Amino acid sequence: MSISDNLMFDGKVALVTGGNSGIGRETAISFAQKGANVVIAARRESESLETLEQIHAAGGKAEFVKTDVSDESQVEAMVAQTIKAFGRLDFAFNNAAITGEAIPLDEYPRKMWEQVISINLTGVWLCMQNEIKYMKANGGGSIVNTTSIAGHKGSPNLPAYSVSKWGVIGMTKAAARGYGQYGIRVNAVSPGHTETPMLGLPDDDDDERLNALIEQYPLGRIGQSDDIAKAVIWLCSDSASFITGVALPVEGGIIA
Repeated sequence: MSISDNLMFDGKVALVTGGNSGIGRETAISFAQKGANVVIAARRESESLETLEQIHAAGGKAEFVKTDVSDESQVEAMVAQTIKAFGRLDFAFNNAAITGEAIPLDEYPRKMWEQVISINLTGVWLCMQNEIKYMKANGGGSIVNTTSIAGHKGSPNLPAYSVSKWGVIGMTKAAARGYGQYGIRVNAVSPGHTETPMLGLPDDDDDERLNALIEQYPLGRIGQSDDIAKAVIWLCSDSASFITGVALPVEGGIIA
């Protein structure tokens, strides 16, 4: 990776939750490639520092803030430390999430339900609250939330995950309508199955599960982190300046 000559975000600041791996890591790197200063917020420090090293090695600027997005005080501190580190906040990618175990709804444990909802839905709400407070007072910005194809068509054995992702879409649309007057655009990306640690695919490309997933996709493959990162970067860019309130499917046609 090297910092691109196309520095369309030069001098801007991007906050990425769940930036320690997968889609979050790829998006954090992409923001840096476009010239943005990046703050990576996540619970797992060692993996987050690996992301920082990749950005720093290519000449970018980035910092890490250890954050549990379900904790209100930590989220407040995350945004405050972003402003302290780089003086502003232009873009926020609220990406931190967990899947939870695959269990039918009638057997789903309440403890797991509450954990998934607290991170995936309440966590995005807390992030947006604090991001919007700053952007509202400082000329606007762009927020992108991560939802999922499970927020469009449901997943029968992931009830809490599905509910959380439907909720993120609703919250995205509500915020887009409520804060456009302040120059704040709020959108979401809805990935399909994406080859990240969260998906838990084995290393063997011939695995039956992987082949079964691929067969569902009209484009003949599952997603890569870079596919999602490109969509996030575009939604934050001036090229998408008249787009808000959209949950953009980035899913190879599986919803169709």
